[in-house]
Parts: sequence; structure tokens; C-alpha cells
Amino acid sequence: MSFLPNSDDDIRLMCKEIGVDSPEDLFVDIPSRVKNPGIELPSPLSEQEAFHSIVRIGNTNRRVCSLVGGGVYNHYVPAVVDHLSSRSEFYTAYTPYQPEVSQGTLAAIFEFQTYMCRLTGMDVANASMYDGATALAESMLMAVRTTKKNTVLCSAAVHPHYRQVLATYAWASDIVLQIVPYKNGSTNYDELSHILHNDVACVIVQSPNFFGVIEDIAKAAQIAHEHKALCIVTFTEAMSLGLLESPGQLGADIVCGEGQSLGNYPACGGPLLGILACRKEFMRTIPGRLIGKTVDQEGREAYVMTLQTREQHIRRERATSNICTNEGLCALRASMYLSLVGNKLLELATVNHTAASYCLEKLVALGYERVFDAPFFNEFVIKINNAKDVRNKLMDNGYALGIPLDTYYPEMSDCLLIAVTECTAKDDIDTLVTLLQTI
Repeated sequence: MSFLPNSDDDIRLMCKEIGVDSPEDLFVDIPSRVKNPGIELPSPLSEQEAFHSIVRIGNTNRRVCSLVGGGVYNHYVPAVVDHLSSRSEFYTAYTPYQPEVSQGTLAAIFEFQTYMCRLTGMDVANASMYDGATALAESMLMAVRTTKKNTVLCSAAVHPHYRQVLATYAWASDIVLQIVPYKNGSTNYDELSHILHNDVACVIVQSPNFFGVIEDIAKAAQIAHEHKALCIVTFTEAMSLGLLESPGQLGADIVCGEGQSLGNYPACGGPLLGILACRKEFMRTIPGRLIGKTVDQEGREAYVMTLQTREQHIRRERATSNICTNEGLCALRASMYLSLVGNKLLELATVNHTAASYCLEKLVALGYERVFDAPFFNEFVIKINNAKDVRNKLMDNGYALGIPLDTYYPEMSDCLLIAVTECTAKDDIDTLVTLLQTI
């Protein structure tokens, strides 16, 4: 028996019951200019009919080989991560305000913090942030609070979206944000040394940066420390931390970035996972929450929220941030992913670099220009004549080729940012080369 209106009599009965003449009367508040009279919806379907309809539509989709990165990356996620993270005790977990009934959640967050410290080379990591951009903005605020200075220098090679978020936070906090130009794909360190002064709170660099180039973090830290400024290092590709020397070992004071690559899907750009870690001397200025490990009265291992420097827990004017939550489920997936990958992270990161190097070699052999001759991880910049037309033609053939950089850097016309991960097969690259030869 169906409970849906399936006849004109049913519809008239329903309208009479709610006091309208026709179903159209329910939508009189919608302006006619935004109504689309051309939409014809099918009659109601059963669950089985709806399922088969969706399958038929899905079968018309084409597989697209994505060579797009720029902050969100396509990495393989083991099926066990999906299975475990979707269990109800994890999927519906709430803020662990009562440690006695939240030991599982607290333990998982503690493990996440431990992984982040090991990857970044920092002493302390918080329980995650919204995303890489807000983690960087909060790092800037940390530096300003710590140094009592209000000028911030940020490399132009930092992700443009991150810089937009920084600018918003800086405007709201009366912070002077100054952009340091890039040279040959990385921060212009000569210019940085020239403009740096004793009123600067911090220097911000990204490595690998938005162009995929690996920055000289040690040099950035040295220049910053000479003027008693902090060095903040951010990243968008967390997989690189498996191969490159950690920012902490190179002198960074605060490390932050995007953790989406660790067990989380691109998923149309979100949800994302912000990472924020620092040296222990800055622990009390870090936003969000910190989970600590201790023992209970009977000497058993126990986990608690050690620091909660948020406006709900201490006087609003003393709070380090109004961040009210963390990306708990995404952080949990990152912990599961890292526990599964383990010591293979170095090998996996190496595969990323090897695949990207192969792709670059093939594109250069076709006559395309490598824009920056500098060390990279799994992203690089290529110049292709009529790049937009080439991208459109490749999309028709199932390839999404990079990000046009002139959107963010007008001087980089026809330049594309290409990303290659372990999910990009050698056959995909070879087929791409064949297609490019025919375009």
C-alpha cells in the first residue's frame, strides 16, 4: 500500500485539508524569474526502482584521470579505514567533556597528536583544526600573541587561498600582513632578509609550496631568528612529510597545514583536516584542545583534556581562540591510516615523487617548458601554449590536467600546476602523452 498521493483525488484531498486550492499555491512566495517550468519530475518510485535508476545514471559517468592537486590530493585509502571509522561509536562521538566515559575518543585523539608530532618534528600538537588555511591563520595569531609584535611576513609562494584567509584574520586583528615575493619558484630570501625588521612577529613559508617547490626551511628559520621572529612552516600535501626532513628538525617554531592526504578523500574539496603543532614553549598559546595521558587513582592508564584554551573554559578575553571544535572524525581516519601505513609512509611518498618525476620527464620530452628548475615532491609547473584550450580538449578525453596559475599569478599565463600521486598509473601518464601528441 502506498502512502504517497498517486491520483488527482488524493492531491485535491490534501490541498483541501491544508487550506489551499492547488499545490502551486504552496510556492507563490518563489519569484517567477527563478522558477524553471521545464523540469518534469517522474512519478514516485519504490526503493528498488530508485536504486536501479541511480545505477543507470551512474553508469553514464566517465572516469576522469585527475592531475589536479593544489591543496587537495587523490590518494589511496585502505578499505579498513572506511570500515572502522564508520562504526557508530566513532562516527557519532561527541566532544569528550567527561573523560570517564570518553576514553576511546580521548585515546584516539592522543594517538593523532603523537603522529602529528612525529611527522612535523614538533613537541606538541593539538587535537586538529578546521583545515590547513585556518590552522595557518591561528598559527599567525599564536606568533603575534607570543612575540607581542603585529607585523607578519608571508611568502607569495604560500597557497593563494591560505593567504586570503590570513588577510581576513589580519584585518580583523589589526595585524600588518606583508607578502614576500617569490623568485625561481621559491621565496626570495634576499628580499626577505632586506625587509625583515625587529617588529616582525613571524615569517611564513610553505614547503612544498604552491608551485610544488621544496623551500629552504633552514634558511627561512635562520633569517627569522636573527630578528627574534618566529618561523611558521605550512604545507598542503601531508604525504610529503613522509619523505622530506621534518620542519622541526630544520628550525621551524610552528608547523601547520592540511592533513586531507592522510586517509581522507578529496570529496569535492572537503571535509578537510587542519594540523597545528609547535615547540613546547608555545604550548599555552596553541588554540583548540590538547589531550594528555596520565593514570587514574588505581594506577591505570587514562586520558584527559589537559589544556582547553577556549572561550568556553576560561574568561573570553584570555582565550587563545574561539575555535569550538576539531575535525575529530577526519583526525581519527588520519590516525587509522598512519597506523596501517606505518613505516611504509616513506616508500609511499617515494612512489609519489617517482611518478611525478616520470610525468614531468614525459611532458618535457614533448617540448613543454618546465617553469621552475627546482626540487619538488609530487607537483610541478609546466608551460603549455594555449593551456586552457588544451585542458578543455583533454577533459573531453577523460583527463583533468592541472590548475591554471594565471588565476592567482597573472604573470604565469599558460602555466599549469600538475599533481601526480600513487593513484596515477604509468598507463595513465603514457595515454596522456599520446593524447597530447594528437592535440
